[in-house]
Amino acid sequence: MAVRCGALPEIAPPMGEDTDATPTLNHRGFLPDHNYVTEADIISTVEFNHTGELLATGDKGGRVVIFQREPESKTEPFSQGEYNVYSTFQSHEPEFDYLKSLEIEEKINKIRWLPQQNAAHFLLSTNDKTIKLWKVPVLMPMDLMVEVSPRRVFANAHTYHVNSISVNSDYETYMSADDLRINLWHLDITDRSFSILYIVDIKPANMEDLTEVITAAEFHPHHCNLFVYSSSKGTLRLCDMREAALCDKHSKLFEEPEDPSARSFFSEIISSVSDVKFSHSGRYLLTRDYLTAKVWDLNMESKPLETYQVHDYLRSKLCSLYENDCIFDKFECAWNGSDSVIMTGAYNNFFRMFDRNTKRDVTLEASRESSKPRAVLKPRRVCAAGGKRRKDDISVDSLDFTKKILHTAWHPSENIIAIAATNNLYIFQDKLNSEMH
Repeated sequence: MAVRCGALPEIAPPMGEDTDATPTLNHRGFLPDHNYVTEADIISTVEFNHTGELLATGDKGGRVVIFQREPESKTEPFSQGEYNVYSTFQSHEPEFDYLKSLEIEEKINKIRWLPQQNAAHFLLSTNDKTIKLWKVPVLMPMDLMVEVSPRRVFANAHTYHVNSISVNSDYETYMSADDLRINLWHLDITDRSFSILYIVDIKPANMEDLTEVITAAEFHPHHCNLFVYSSSKGTLRLCDMREAALCDKHSKLFEEPEDPSARSFFSEIISSVSDVKFSHSGRYLLTRDYLTAKVWDLNMESKPLETYQVHDYLRSKLCSLYENDCIFDKFECAWNGSDSVIMTGAYNNFFRMFDRNTKRDVTLEASRESSKPRAVLKPRRVCAAGGKRRKDDISVDSLDFTKKILHTAWHPSENIIAIAATNNLYIFQDKLNSEMH
């Protein structure tokens, strides 16, 4: 089923203002449109390739769906930007670790594309334990569907659940991170004896001394020796592989001092970093914790350059969010192509955008109700409990915490974004893009 991109007058501004010049959306979900959603159909990762022409999603059932952007048509000028299914394949199957009596889920945790170096495309996909390299051939005119083939399987290297994979700018290596260790792999070698270097290992000699875990990791976009990893304590560590084979000592530690007056039972939980992304320029880091998104300058370790409140109205709800486990949800974040706007998800199928230049922000909703062709997508506003409500405002007590936008992706050069909402994929497109072609 096609995922259609509609027009957005402006994808980021006019943010934070009441206006009728609101984004419009034309979309369809790529899975059956029914109220009952099976666990296997829930999208667990979304990723554009380096040109933005391909978009891959992974789900909890171990499947990967690849979409291809339609080329511009002179007869159908509005068809450009529409993404159609290019290939679907089963990446991972459920397994059982008999030594540990542990079931290994097929859920796809992360997908990362390799930069294209010939006609074919390659991507990495991982579940909790095993990473696979897939070849995605070019669709020939007579083909109805592309048959993706596995090229490498990188297994038996992670004791704990893999949370991140990141391809190095040298195009030869990539890293994978779990709770306590980060491994460096060579893409052409699968033999465990030769392919892996443990570049970070924070496992203590006595597990009772464990105080933090690795939550995310990413290579620098331009310098192949640099990478960053985040922790459950809210810290970021920038490491340089030129200094030592095992980067047990960081080059820089980014940490915001805690305000003692604001400390509570939930402080450590909500400060845990769920995602970290280098800016395209490589100058900044974007992080997401439970309540905020932060931009860090690589030259300033003492505090974030910018802090954005994603849903501060939930601060009074932390107790109930702890009881229903929502406080442990891991939201991702994304940069736009020029590093001027950041995006991240929230509850009630809301997602947030923050313009770093104008300091404006907007809350938008990905919903089936707005799925009519070129439907107007109006900015939403959440008011705190007991606060003054305006027309169309939604009360914090009315938010649906089962509807959450955890996974988002931004086209590398255009204002096109992909939003995963349970088993539906929504694609928003800036109207200005169409007019510039």
